[in-house]
Amino acid sequence: MENDVLEMLETLYAMVSEAWGVPLGNDKCIIEREKVLNALDDIKAKLPVELAEAKRLVSAKEEFISNAKREAESIRKLAEERARHMVEEQEIMREARTKSQEVMAEAEASSREMVESAQTRSTELRRVAWEYVDNSLRATEEAVTTALSAISGVRAKFADISVPEATPEKAPDPQDPVPTIRPEDLPDELRYADEGAAE
Repeated sequence: MENDVLEMLETLYAMVSEAWGVPLGNDKCIIEREKVLNALDDIKAKLPVELAEAKRLVSAKEEFISNAKREAESIRKLAEERARHMVEEQEIMREARTKSQEVMAEAEASSREMVESAQTRSTELRRVAWEYVDNSLRATEEAVTTALSAISGVRAKFADISVPEATPEKAPDPQDPVPTIRPEDLPDELRYADEGAAE
């Protein structure tokens, strides 16, 4: 249709440009009125259709542009939303990483303190145990020394009160019963030494 109108306009233009000029009137010409009116009628008949088509195309173009704008806005909002989610996820990851590092640092510090405390306690227990063993050995040594001194004294007293050398002592018979010695029969030194060793 658009070509039809253009062709009609071209024909009309050709008719005007090829028309005979009026003598002494350069801007005037002679054309066939019927042909021009028919051409104008055809153009007038075709023009509303062309205008309607043009309006339809303009409307379609505007609708297309509007749809494109809406789609672009939707894409922009979706991109912004995704970017915001990514930023939030990165922030969450950063906070989780920071919290994890803090927990690890606290765990390491606590573990280090526990190890140091255990080492200190172990050292203290070892020292106390050595002191206890040393004190026990010293007390035992002192008790044994006291007992040996008492035994030496008792032996010396037994030697003093034994039978005179002139009278040979008869060797004990293995068949004779062993005499029973009560604690009260022992000299004080031996009895006290025995009680000290028992303590």
